Amino acid sequence: MIIYNDKKYVCLLDFAMDFIRGKWKAVLLCHLYDEPKRFLELQRITKGISQKVLNEKLKELENDDLINKEIYPEIPPKVEYYLTEKGRDLTKIIKEIESWSIKYYSHLDSGCK
Repeated sequence: MIIYNDKKYVCLLDFAMDFIRGKWKAVLLCHLYDEPKRFLELQRITKGISQKVLNEKLKELENDDLINKEIYPEIPPKVEYYLTEKGRDLTKIIKEIESWSIKYYSHLDSGCK
């Protein structure tokens, strides 16, 4: 049994999966893989996510040290989100899972990208 931040996990795999558990975290990480993105850009390309949920998931990813938020001193303020090294390493694994899904289930794809 592993205990981290008052949560219990049965093993390190269970612990690791908690970082991407849910509908949006893995998708957001994949969208940030190639380049930083702004909030509205992430909302536009991640079809179906509300502004509230997007904000919550970005904060969770930031708290987990998977992404960073950079605020540029401009008017209006420019904010970009980008992967940390830890986030990039995790996203490489997520991309492998995506490749597996494409290989075996591409006939089901309705174009989520």
